[in-house]
Amino acid sequence: MPIAQINILEGRTDEQKEALIHEVTDAIVRSLDAPVESVRVIINEMPKQHFGIAGESARKRGR
Repeated sequence: MPIAQINILEGRTDEQKEALIHEVTDAIVRSLDAPVESVRVIINEMPKQHFGIAGESARKRGR
């Protein structure tokens, strides 16, 4: 059972996350020849103040 974990910053819509799940699933099915029913995708969404870039939070950098 392939499992993909994806870390993203908060702010994406539910529709964008659904599209991400679909596209990642398709890529795994194609590349590993895995049955679609066996693919799992986990999205870890984090607050912008929990992700640092060059010594500052993504929120502070305006990302």
